[in-house]
Amino acid sequence: MRQNMGKIAVILIGLGIIAAFFAFDLKQYLTLEALKQNKELIQTYYVEHQTLTISIYFVAYVLMAALSLPGATILTLAGGAFFGLWTGLILVSFSSTVGATCAFLVARYLLKDSVQSKFGDKLRAINDGVSKEGAFYLFTLRLIPAFPFFVINLVMGLTPLRALTFYWVSQLGMLPGTFVYVNAGTQLAQIDSLAGILSPKLIGSFILLGLFPLLAKKAMGLLAKKKRQQDDLIIEARKNSAA
Repeated sequence: MRQNMGKIAVILIGLGIIAAFFAFDLKQYLTLEALKQNKELIQTYYVEHQTLTISIYFVAYVLMAALSLPGATILTLAGGAFFGLWTGLILVSFSSTVGATCAFLVARYLLKDSVQSKFGDKLRAINDGVSKEGAFYLFTLRLIPAFPFFVINLVMGLTPLRALTFYWVSQLGMLPGTFVYVNAGTQLAQIDSLAGILSPKLIGSFILLGLFPLLAKKAMGLLAKKKRQQDDLIIEARKNSAA
């Protein structure tokens, strides 16, 4: 009973924040045009109130990522535009990962037990795969922009992947893309559209980077298997010669 009440409370709080976001039309401030228009004003405020500005930005980004609200790309650009490359990179990296982990934990808290109890048999192969190589798969998914981050957060919350593993792999996997967008934010005046930030060549590089750990692990596994087979043949040959 207490657990159900806790789940209801989490749902109501989340729905309340989402409702407020759309009721006050906050999305109007999360556009490229609005960011350009308010850049100087916010930068001036940041100079006068650095700690407060950073705190507000961090909390806003965490809530945005945790509740899968639209506007994360604009906030990432804002990190570079307002705070510069390195401060912006650190802020976005940690706030986006904390927010993603919150979404992961909420999905696990609200849905994992019911999903696993209903579809546990069908999900056994997926659960086994995630338990063994979940970090590698997550790293690959984080590097491929084609996969929406909020979907990854929610789906991974339904698997046996450890929360700590989810956190550090997400932070590492999202870092290259975060760097690209924060760096673009430092050149805000030159950006005409969000679509032009990631080129096909850059996306391809991310995919190759994400696939490398999986391919390396598979290759090491094949080499280890081949070595075991050779060792077995040597042992068998020694037994035959001794006989």
